[in-house]
Amino acid sequence: MRAQLTPLFCVTISSLSSLAFISIANAESGLASYYGYGKAGRGEMTCAHRTRPFGSVLKVSYGGRSIQCRVNDRGPFIRGRIVDLSVPAARALGMMSAGVVRVSVD
Repeated sequence: MRAQLTPLFCVTISSLSSLAFISIANAESGLASYYGYGKAGRGEMTCAHRTRPFGSVLKVSYGGRSIQCRVNDRGPFIRGRIVDLSVPAARALGMMSAGVVRVSVD
């Protein structure tokens, strides 16, 4: 009977750790910058992210403000930065004067 319980216990622990990994993987925090090219002048709230699928919507938070922006590019390619925002998105977030800020992304 003990041999039958051990595999079930391992499967349960394995699946629980996978679920925890999935929920943690969706949220991240780090540095954000903004870019002034492409569709930035058209008022679109867009961003560049290294791994999130194109068209997905991210919630970016900084200093008590949160915005939603759509991923339409890859980047940033500077170590430590997790997202590049369009100028309209950076303005809405209130980070234009700082240039680079620490944000959380969901």
